[in-house]
Amino acid sequence: MTILAVFRSRAQTLDSVAALKNAGIPASAVATPKEAGVGCGISAKFEENFFARARFFLQKRPYASFSGFMRRTGDKFVYL
Repeated sequence: MTILAVFRSRAQTLDSVAALKNAGIPASAVATPKEAGVGCGISAKFEENFFARARFFLQKRPYASFSGFMRRTGDKFVYL
């Protein structure tokens, strides 16, 4: 299942994708779904089996624009 790390800053989103990849977590930048309610437009996407590791890793970084994690539920995304 897909997890998104949602940010309000494009620069921080792209930095988080690079940081996750460097940590061995397959990640990519994707369009932020409208359900997120933020204006950045892109989020970091990774698979749920990497969630605990990604959450731990991202919490160590100073991302002031981090909005939260979302999970695909049916045909929409919801905040965890």
